[in-house]
Amino acid sequence: MKAAVMREFGTPDVLKYEDIETPKPKPGHVLIKVLAAGINRWDHYLRAGDLTQDISMPHILGADAVGEIAEVGDGVVDFEVGERVIPAAGFPTNESEYDIEPLSLAPSFTLPGTGVWGTYAQYVEIPARFVIRDATGLPAEEVATLPMVLATSVRSVKEVGGVQGRDHVLVHAGTSGSGSMQIQVAKALGAYVATTVRDGNKVELPRNLGADLVINTSRDDFAKAVQDWTEGRGADVVIDNLGGDILAKSIEAARPKGVIVAYGFAAGTQVSFDIRSLFFGQKEMRGSMGSDPKDLQWGLERVGEGKIKPVLDRTLPLNEAAEAHHLVANNEVKGNLVLLPWAT
Repeated sequence: MKAAVMREFGTPDVLKYEDIETPKPKPGHVLIKVLAAGINRWDHYLRAGDLTQDISMPHILGADAVGEIAEVGDGVVDFEVGERVIPAAGFPTNESEYDIEPLSLAPSFTLPGTGVWGTYAQYVEIPARFVIRDATGLPAEEVATLPMVLATSVRSVKEVGGVQGRDHVLVHAGTSGSGSMQIQVAKALGAYVATTVRDGNKVELPRNLGADLVINTSRDDFAKAVQDWTEGRGADVVIDNLGGDILAKSIEAARPKGVIVAYGFAAGTQVSFDIRSLFFGQKEMRGSMGSDPKDLQWGLERVGEGKIKPVLDRTLPLNEAAEAHHLVANNEVKGNLVLLPWAT
């Protein structure tokens, strides 16, 4: 099969388009023919070696895919060859941990493309238990934008953030893959949503996704803007997918007894803040990482209802995986990028 293979950490150019052996499904696993593979910023950090360097080489990145069952391993009775499916965005590799909740706390929990080979290939092998039928009816390239960002957005907004109808929610980076999806999840739950952008020319996408307020952080203080928007009350929930210095301001934007969800660290892993806002306001800070298959299933149901839409920026053939990573690294993407393994 063809795959985008990395044999070392580094710049996007370490991704090489190669011929490698097609895997065979182990007992209890299925082999999926990948019709489209989504790209996440997580992949960029992995490729650069910023998240971990405990990865065996050669390696194949990619957590997201939609495809068709190509072959089933021994003991698999729930799927048939040809069915359209979506791999879950993370699972334990140790079968004894399959029932841990939340699944992301399982010691062997990993994502496709992190602890095991991923979806930047024409085929991927996945435990059948963590495969979901694709009933969206959408084109493969749109579905491929969904799994990781949708499942983790449902987890961070609904499960960890506890967002409910009529809550006021701040979501950072409204044009990013995660931010654009978290806006939609919060709106699907009935919340009012404010979001941030760094460029005044990028307000259209989050507005089209339902954001009630778009804050241009190159011009305005987002904490003050949220306080004004809520008439001095503050946001019920802040979804902070940036970290760094932004997280300190996110605490200021939250109301007394509000919730700040730490979801990412695109702006830096080190955080320094004045503890008084958190302390006197009795606010809560919660971490959100990974997801369960039920999070993806809930999100896909909302997609079927038309409440959540994929945000596809563009597609590229698999042999341009390096170029796709250059685009992600340079923040030139609105929404999500998708690779097409069978495109010529």
